[in-house]
Amino acid sequence: MLNSAKVISFVATKDAARARVFYEEVLGLRFVSEGQFALQFDANGTMLRIQKVEQLTPAQHTVLGWEVADIHATVKGLAGMGVAFERYGFLPQDDSGV
Repeated sequence: MLNSAKVISFVATKDAARARVFYEEVLGLRFVSEGQFALQFDANGTMLRIQKVEQLTPAQHTVLGWEVADIHATVKGLAGMGVAFERYGFLPQDDSGV
């Protein structure tokens, strides 16, 4: 039934101004609009809505991911923009955190 419908992604934030800077300037997503309830971005053809919420419990799992041509170059570029990557003792990771 939904196999031909476009997916819309949702994440939430308590700080819409900070989220806009991160998604637009750090990740490079195209900002589309801001409404009372959410920011909207174009994530390479997928709508990403950043919901404005008053209370937020951060997810303990991945909520968004991207398939990239060169993961090491992407990690290096994002790290250069100030993105911190998590390290997990239970997961084998190389020097880049991959």
